Amino acid sequence: MSDPARAYSGRPAPELTVSRLAQHELAPDDVRIHPETLERQARLAEAHGNPQLAENLRRAAELASVPEAEVMAMYEALRPRRSTAEQLETLATALDGHGATRCAALVREAAVVYAGRGLLA
Repeated sequence: MSDPARAYSGRPAPELTVSRLAQHELAPDDVRIHPETLERQARLAEAHGNPQLAENLRRAAELASVPEAEVMAMYEALRPRRSTAEQLETLATALDGHGATRCAALVREAAVVYAGRGLLA
């Protein structure tokens, strides 16, 4: 039997209720998804013939442990005409440092596409 879904904090999903949230009984990490839960969802997506969703969920799992402020800065950097090729490579290297190799590969792919379409800063 597989482990139940759980929050990043380790709290089991059944304990994550709107009532507890309203009563301020949950911390931010209680409502943050755990990478293992995302990986389980990725395996299900793959098993049901949706490899693209599975890959997206695996990239999300890589980012689950990256601080929120860094993730938001990454999203901003990936908007068209916001970053140079060098800045995107720096971002990809930082992602590699977080163990987010799938995300780093996606950023490198985006840099190539942006260059080809004139979307770099």
